[in-house]
This record gives sequence, structure tokens and C-alpha cells, in this order.
Amino acid sequence: MKPNRRRGSTLTVRRALRRRGAQPKVVALGGGMGLSASLAALRRITGDLTAVVTVADDGGSSGRLREELGVLPPGDLRKALAALCGDDDWGQTWARVIQHRFQSKGEINGHAVGNLLIVALWEQLGDPVQALDLVGRLLGAQGRVLPMSAVPLELQALVKGHDPTRPEHVDTVRGQATVALTPGEVQSVHLVPNDPPAAPEAVEAVLDADWVVLGPGSWFSSVIPHLLVPELIDALAETKARKVLSLNLAPQPGETDGFSPQRHLEVLGRHAPKLALDVVLADEAAVPDRDSLADAAKRLGAAVELAPVAGPDGSAKHDPELLAAAYDRIFRMHGRIGPWR
Repeated sequence: MKPNRRRGSTLTVRRALRRRGAQPKVVALGGGMGLSASLAALRRITGDLTAVVTVADDGGSSGRLREELGVLPPGDLRKALAALCGDDDWGQTWARVIQHRFQSKGEINGHAVGNLLIVALWEQLGDPVQALDLVGRLLGAQGRVLPMSAVPLELQALVKGHDPTRPEHVDTVRGQATVALTPGEVQSVHLVPNDPPAAPEAVEAVLDADWVVLGPGSWFSSVIPHLLVPELIDALAETKARKVLSLNLAPQPGETDGFSPQRHLEVLGRHAPKLALDVVLADEAAVPDRDSLADAAKRLGAAVELAPVAGPDGSAKHDPELLAAAYDRIFRMHGRIGPWR
């Protein structure tokens, strides 16, 4: 019965906020499981939620569909839609369905149902955003999912020691899937094309938001790419929304091996020097040097908020309820108006 009481409590709070006109407009940027964790938390505290998702994935089912059909990679968009499904039977059934992967000895092996559904609607409607909105209505998604760009992108990285036999050599590594698993040290990333168009709806959502949430997620392949789209970084600089950066619970093997929390901020700042933040959220148990993190955050214009947001199983996964509580407290303490101050 406890899950039902939590759902009822969440709905009661959200309805009360709607009546007071105080429900914040939140835009979450990212991709993969990190964005899914953030969305699963945010949908508990607001019904005005938009996910802006990376479109550089080139692995697995997404990569195959992208190569064969020339479409945007649907996988991270699918994961975001699944994360926005409700906790009722309808929502959870559809979340499982679109995440289901076929197992066979044929061409369909490894494809996710949701990927095929999304691509089918793209072909039928000819409009990626309209198709994603339609899938969201079918699922009863508690928010909207948008691609960050209207064209599929390639992620490239300069990686020191990608070839273990040449540990000091810097190579150009191509493809999000390869960058995410590189054994070397990522120096920087960029997008191809290097001046990609942003999806207009994504820019509009950022400009209209009360809060923008960036992270958690794969730092170089899911978080930073948003800051490399000129129209999107311009919108992030122009928007009056407050901006919160949610740090990972641990370094990611390969991509950010050995990174301290403050180093995550330093590399983000190097890739987006004009980006200013308001809050950096970190798990209190994952920050060994709080002063260094505070100094790094201050250089980005941000205050640090520490909160217990890790799951109880000891893995590097956020707990949706704890993360929701942390976001709710940040919105209330750092917001400009109403009960979110």
C-alpha cells in the first residue's frame, strides 16, 4: 500500500501547486540512464516537465536504425519517455513494452519496441517532435520529450592514451558509443557538424523555463553535448531560468575514470565558458573535498547543495524519491517566486 500512498501524496501536492499557479516549468537536459533518473524524480514534483535529449547515439539498436534509415537515434528519446510514464498500471505496462528488446537469431534481434514505434511514427508523420508528442500521449507520459537537434549528430573526442601502447598520444575517437567506453583520458569533445541546428521547440522550452536541470549522466557523451549546440547554449545564457547541475554519484569507467566532483565542473566550464549555473547538486557521501567542490562551483556562479540522493543498494544510481526531495528543496530555497523560494 505504501507506493499507492506516495502516488496519492505526489498527485495531491502537484494539484495544489497547479491551483496556486506555482508549479515550476522545468527543462531537463541529458541522455541515457542519467536523464532517466532525473526525469523519474522531477515528474514527482511537477507536471510541467520537458526533456531535451541528445541525438548523437550510434550504438546498438539506435545506431542500426540511424545507419539504415538516416533517422535521429531514438534510444535515448525512448528511455526518456519510459521514465516519464506514470506509476499506475497503464504507465508501467507501457514503460515495460517500449523498453522491451526482441531476442532472436534474425535482423530484429536487439531492437527495442519503442525504437521501432518512434521511427515508424517519424516516417508516418514526417515530424520528429509531433511523433514524440503522439507517443507521449499514448504512454500517458507526465511530460514532453524533445530532441536537442533536428539532425543526427556525431560525437568526436580527443583522447589521450586511447591506444594503450601509446599512452601519451592523443587520438580522435569517433562515435558516442566508442567515446563512452574509451580506455584513455578524454581531453575534449565536439560535434559533427560542429554548428548543428537546435530543435526550435527545445530552444523555446529553455527560454520559457523556471528551472533547467543538467545531468546527471555520462559527462562527455550525454551532458556536455547540449552545450556544444550554439542555439542551445545561447538559450541557456539568455534564459531567466535558474540552472542546477546534478553530479554523478561516481566517476564513469572509461569516460571519467579518476575524476573528482570538482573536475567534472572544470571540464564542463572549459567546454562552455559562458555558461553560468545557480546550484550544483551532489550526494553528500560522494564529495571527499567539499571546499574544492565549492570553489569550482563558485567559478561557475553556483552554490553547492549536498543531499543524500543515492539508492540504497550501493550502486551508482540515484534514488528517485530522494532525488525528487533534493530538487524540491532546491527549487523552494533558490527559486525567485512563490513557494519555490
